[in-house]
Amino acid sequence: MREKLNFYIDGKWVAPAKPRTHDVINPANEEPCGRISLGSVEDVNKAVAAAKKAFATWSQSSLDERKALLDKIIAIYQRRLPEMAEAISLEMGAPLPLAQAAQAPAGLGYLIDARKQLDDFKFEHMYNGVNRIIREPIGVVGMITPWNWPQNQICAKVGPALAAGCTMVLKPSELAPLDAMLFAEILEEAGVPPGVFNLVNGDGPGVGAALSAHPDVDMMSFTGSTRAGTAVMEACAKGIKKVALELGGKSPNIILDDADLPKAVARGMLHMANNTGQSCNAPSRMLAPKAKYEEVVQIAAATANAIKVQAPDQAEKGAIGPLANANQFQKVQGLIQKGIDEGARVAAGGTGRPDGFNRGYYVRPTVFADVNNTMTIAREEIFGPVLCIIPYESEEEAIAIANDTPYGLAAYVQGEQEHARKVSRRLRAGNVHINGAQGGLGTPFGGYKQSGLGREGGHFGLEEFLEVKAAIGWGEA
Repeated sequence: MREKLNFYIDGKWVAPAKPRTHDVINPANEEPCGRISLGSVEDVNKAVAAAKKAFATWSQSSLDERKALLDKIIAIYQRRLPEMAEAISLEMGAPLPLAQAAQAPAGLGYLIDARKQLDDFKFEHMYNGVNRIIREPIGVVGMITPWNWPQNQICAKVGPALAAGCTMVLKPSELAPLDAMLFAEILEEAGVPPGVFNLVNGDGPGVGAALSAHPDVDMMSFTGSTRAGTAVMEACAKGIKKVALELGGKSPNIILDDADLPKAVARGMLHMANNTGQSCNAPSRMLAPKAKYEEVVQIAAATANAIKVQAPDQAEKGAIGPLANANQFQKVQGLIQKGIDEGARVAAGGTGRPDGFNRGYYVRPTVFADVNNTMTIAREEIFGPVLCIIPYESEEEAIAIANDTPYGLAAYVQGEQEHARKVSRRLRAGNVHINGAQGGLGTPFGGYKQSGLGREGGHFGLEEFLEVKAAIGWGEA
């Protein structure tokens, strides 16, 4: 049992204003693996006050100071990366090989990217010969992060905010907070000035709402569900503060008629199941040409049946672990049953735990065939290893189905390269992956429509934390 009952505020570990503990549950065995405190409005007020005070000096820090600090953070994170992977695996069920190869390194990647921006980004430039365009830190940033890729989302916010000269208050998910506590230790060891980074654990009503509505918070950066993102946006509207949102998705994966079916379909299913399907950009709707539909279903089902479900600490590379928490387990089970009730055909998997598991939030990799785009499983984000396969008659119909969603985070196209490029231009999504390609460091990440506002990564991510000032007459004598 890991006990982390204090919060990190103004460069110190401090007790909560009102003692209230919360058990962190290991999803592999449904038993407590940690205990944290849940904060209150008083804790938020204290953290925001510290961030506001620190902004006066940190916002005036030099680029060299910020570079040096990020270099220290990166070095310490690299040293403690095995601990970070272990914490993530314990608290949210990621198989240890995935936590070591992707979950923990994803956070490190965003820190490295933020540091790189300071070598290339132009914070000031002249315009029309006499005016100076100056990009300045926006101020105190409230950050709310999720449990599914915890370090990825924390570092996607903290890295560029530090680089921009902002100060911040982080509320990580109370369901997976242990990695965030370790991250705070890393920043403390690196010598982040007091008040620049603050961490208050808590739930949405107790801490998230107070942070979003706080008059001294200049910007909110939120990653999570569209429902919760709407609440954050509504709270911020009263103070006319900037909002960056990275929300849900229901990403289409168009299998074109000239695709290499075995390769394309298997790749799509494996990507869908990665992280037990708990990725907002997962390719959850596979669109297949009607003439090849049954072949696509068979390949996807065989791929799903071959995926191993294993305990996180014993998992092989490529295996999936449990879902991250009890609520998610119940949601996924309910939506699988809903698919059955609405007439979709179960080609692989289904309800219940996989064979060999009688506890833990494990689910069966599932493939639904005979899905149409009006079914609940085709409209709602399931956030589990559940693939829906939808037939299409023509390419025009495939594009229409792909775009017929309230979301627009990601889309996938597989087929002959030039053909796939042509289709990709017509898809309404912030990221379009062509033939399985993945974005590297600095690739902007974010969505259209109800998938969010703003971008993370590269200079786009840094710009989110900056205001633009026009110094008019700068060049005049």
